[in-house]
Amino acid sequence: MPRLPQVIATGLALTFVASCAGADKPLSSTGDPVAQEAKEAQAASDIVVTGTRIARPDQRAPTAVTLVASPSAPPPPTLASRAYAPHAERWPGRPYYRDTGRDKFTTTAQNAFKIAREEPVSTFSLDVDTASYSFVRASLNQNVLPQPAAVRTEELVNYFPYDYAPARAAAEPFSTHVAVFPSPWSPGRKLVRIGVKGFEIARATRPRANLVFLVDTSGSMNAPNKLPLVKQSLAMLLEQLDGNDSVAIVTYAGTAGTALEPTPASRKDRILAVIDRLGAGGGTAGAEGIRQAYALAAQNFDANGVNRVILATDGDFNIGITDQNELKGYIERERGKGVFLSVLGFGMGNYNDALMQALAQNGNGAAAYIDTVGEARKTLVDEATSTLFPIAKDVKIQVEFNPRAVAEYRLIGYETRLLNRDDFDNDKVDAGDVGSGQTVTALYEVVPVGGPRTIGDLRYGIQVGAPRCPGCGAEELGFVKIRYKLPKSDTSRLISTPIDRRVQYARFEDAPQDARFAAAVAGFAELLRGGRHNGALTFDDVLRMASAARGEDGFGYRSEFLQLVRTAKTARSMAALER
Repeated sequence: MPRLPQVIATGLALTFVASCAGADKPLSSTGDPVAQEAKEAQAASDIVVTGTRIARPDQRAPTAVTLVASPSAPPPPTLASRAYAPHAERWPGRPYYRDTGRDKFTTTAQNAFKIAREEPVSTFSLDVDTASYSFVRASLNQNVLPQPAAVRTEELVNYFPYDYAPARAAAEPFSTHVAVFPSPWSPGRKLVRIGVKGFEIARATRPRANLVFLVDTSGSMNAPNKLPLVKQSLAMLLEQLDGNDSVAIVTYAGTAGTALEPTPASRKDRILAVIDRLGAGGGTAGAEGIRQAYALAAQNFDANGVNRVILATDGDFNIGITDQNELKGYIERERGKGVFLSVLGFGMGNYNDALMQALAQNGNGAAAYIDTVGEARKTLVDEATSTLFPIAKDVKIQVEFNPRAVAEYRLIGYETRLLNRDDFDNDKVDAGDVGSGQTVTALYEVVPVGGPRTIGDLRYGIQVGAPRCPGCGAEELGFVKIRYKLPKSDTSRLISTPIDRRVQYARFEDAPQDARFAAAVAGFAELLRGGRHNGALTFDDVLRMASAARGEDGFGYRSEFLQLVRTAKTARSMAALER
């Protein structure tokens, strides 16, 4: 009997240790300390908090333990909790996710000048994304210059609406607007502005929307400018939908799961309740989330409507399929079935823009970066029909320059959207979409024949023959062709317009106001990228041009741009690491 107290104490101690280990971590029955240590190391590798692994304490070391009876208290949340957890981002004592300097962008060289005699044709896909502008703004608002790879000139230019005349009918959904005027940074050269405005669908006649919100609820989304802003953004978008639309919600962290089956958008209270309960924690199984979201979209597919997955994430995929090419291939196949993908990016410090762009471009959708509630309102409220409802897909532009009038040219921006010449007439080649009422702008800088060249002539140069068009001579600088498909068609259509003297302006100050403002924005973007082709242009010059061409600014976007230019003049070149 003297050993009875010792036996009881040993049994109680083993019971307590087992309960602390949890049902999913049984005690080793082998008694092998090496095997036990290996299991503990493997378990520790699965626990991640804000990018830092937690070291498990050595349970073999003697530890003082105090037992407190509290049978009614709920257990504290763990990192293994499901992503669909009430208010997980407000768990007490859990720090917000913070990271610096891990943003990922695809580096591309600026377009160089080309000789019109040798390469007279330029082909590219239209781009309606605006993510780069918002990221540049977020960076400058922290008084830090964005890294050059984060600046895509066309996305800064296309962030702003322009007052182009609207298209007349959905069957021919574009109006085109061309202007030629002196370059503000290179005397003797000219800018060619090509503007496009899409047909605007009336709210009463827009198609039904079958939407799946795919929400990243991993641990990296645990920050004020990530998951909480996602929830506000989706709530705003929900208000733009009506009873004919449907919404489903898929979340992903360490695993993926359906938080809401397809539900009529009229049941806003139910949908908002699910959104409000989303919480962050765990790894990032993004590929599995994408698979489940597409499956839900297919389950509720509407052949006459818009079927779209809307991904909200920082792009930090780290579980399952993470290879961009593999993900792109899957999304391309789903695109062929009629389900498109749009991407909303959030956060800074570990933002994976390279992945976001790849997904959106292959999913026939736009990529936006949401850094503020105001940007969420612009993208998902003010421009909701543009964001959700395309009026044309696979939109390509091809410009042929006349070597009798143009010596050299360069496309400003669109480096990630360049196409081969033969891609223009090939309906199998994917290109960008244009949404309801959207305006898209492209700028070329051209060197007229006799102007200041950047490339010298070859000794054995190519001779320019007689032009095929009778009487055009040097009267035309070039010819613009736009090829597009209607949303439910697989056959492209063509519209075209010449670049002739009727659209030329002798002075920069006489050019259309929108053209001058677009030139100022493009100059700013090129300065942020290094200013290789901008001559002596300065931020002060940009301010002068943009201020003179600000015009109507009902939402304050252009005034905000002026403030960003002022900030760039004194911003740091690199963010300071927090200690």
